[in-house]
Amino acid sequence: MSTGLIIALIVIAAVVIIAAVMTLRARGPRRGPSLKRRFGPEYDRAVARHDGDAKAAERELTERVQRHGDLRERSLEPAQREQYEARWMAAQERFVDSPREAVAEADRLLAEVAGVRGFPDGGQYEEQLAALSVHHAHHVDGYRRVHRAAHLREEDARDGGQGTEDMREAMVTARALFEELVKPARHDGDGHTGGRHDSGRERAALNGGRKAPARGGHLPWAMNRRQAKES
Repeated sequence: MSTGLIIALIVIAAVVIIAAVMTLRARGPRRGPSLKRRFGPEYDRAVARHDGDAKAAERELTERVQRHGDLRERSLEPAQREQYEARWMAAQERFVDSPREAVAEADRLLAEVAGVRGFPDGGQYEEQLAALSVHHAHHVDGYRRVHRAAHLREEDARDGGQGTEDMREAMVTARALFEELVKPARHDGDGHTGGRHDSGRERAALNGGRKAPARGGHLPWAMNRRQAKES
């Protein structure tokens, strides 16, 4: 085989390898549109946090996926699920008289449930939030909002306009993540647990004794906007 032919084959092989690498990068799940689809509103927050620098935001989000993408969420036992749901509903009821205490309990509860499901411990809030954003990107901002509300001092909350309505909205938003974390996994069977058979009674208790229709397993909110403003 001539030297010229060998060189030509080497060049062709190099071109093929480079093309393959570029193709793999273009198809990578952690860049551009794919990141935007995966993270949704979290993608936009990351871009805003980086002053509109999409590349910097994508590097940050890619790093989150690399750190937490392989995390496998552990299932809750039916008794655990029932206990957490009862605690959340108690916090909702408490909101009417003690909104700040209710928000603090919601914050603690989310951190605890996430830890039990296999996310980083609640004592590592930022890392736990980052991991949750990889697996529950469309709901994680509720945790961010309720955590911020729970850790605002009362005087700072007043100065910053953090009123009862703001705390109520934080809890409503956080509820979506809570429901994601406590709902039965697909491999848990039909999704029914012993504690859920009394959900009609629980809904009635949280609606002033009026029996509310089922809502596909979603936990009810124990107050309306009028009650929040009057509290």
